[in-house]
Amino acid sequence: MAVTEASLLRQCPLLLPQNRSKTVYEGFISAQGRDFHLRIVLPEDLQLKNARLVYADTCFSTIKLKAEDASGREHLITLKLKAKYPAESPDYFVDFPVPFCASWTPQSSLISIYSQFLAAIESLKAFWDVMDEIDEKTWVLEPEKPPRSATARRIALGNNVSINIEVDPRHPTMLPECFFLGADHVVKPLGIKLSRNIHLWDPENSVLQNLKDVLEIDFPARAILEKSDFTMDCGICYAYQLDGTIPDQVCDNSQCGQPFHQICLYEWLRGLLTSRQSFNIIFGECPYCSKPITLKMSGRKH
Repeated sequence: MAVTEASLLRQCPLLLPQNRSKTVYEGFISAQGRDFHLRIVLPEDLQLKNARLVYADTCFSTIKLKAEDASGREHLITLKLKAKYPAESPDYFVDFPVPFCASWTPQSSLISIYSQFLAAIESLKAFWDVMDEIDEKTWVLEPEKPPRSATARRIALGNNVSINIEVDPRHPTMLPECFFLGADHVVKPLGIKLSRNIHLWDPENSVLQNLKDVLEIDFPARAILEKSDFTMDCGICYAYQLDGTIPDQVCDNSQCGQPFHQICLYEWLRGLLTSRQSFNIIFGECPYCSKPITLKMSGRKH
């Protein structure tokens, strides 16, 4: 509410709250060179006494409310009231991994949407618990600063090898979609372990513990290693980040293991006369060791 009051005082310095709950404002506003006396009493619908109001514009057409889930995470909902409100539902924006569709009738109120917002937060608690454990106990390479809506994590398994998982928000402890990134001689044994041990997956355990059991690995510890131990620059552009992506192609030669951005390696191989392409797969030579290298274009980075 302090943000709201500060906004009002800044834009209308003579319009002041008249009670502790700041639901009544009175004072003067200036328009076209004249001063007008004004008293605003917020309808009960807009008071939202049990909600944490963090922002409201001076017209009270845009409102931001904050809520805290059972694990102490804060969540924000932005409401934009339309000209025909309440006959017409306000627009609302949240950072959820699933669509948020609030029911609305002309008799509904913002309190109704806020209550549905709270219920949705609690239904996603298990999902956010899973993602928070991954973020806190592993080295996540992508996304660098995941929003609450992000369902994917690329987790470092070692030098130039990682696993990308896609967690189902509705069934967060079930086996996620997985694929490995790295040299074939490193990721193929991991794929074999995943297939061989998939029956060990126990939804009663955390996703992180299940991945350890199924892959027969320990994730690099954040307390011992630094992220820089897993973030080698691309061997072509000599950068780590390129248009929001990080190197995800690795030379399969165990004596080389140089990483590349997909688009960098694609442009390099396309410029070699000795390279050949079959559909979306390009065969050529590694820019570093000249050993055979294969690039399968995903179609999402060029």
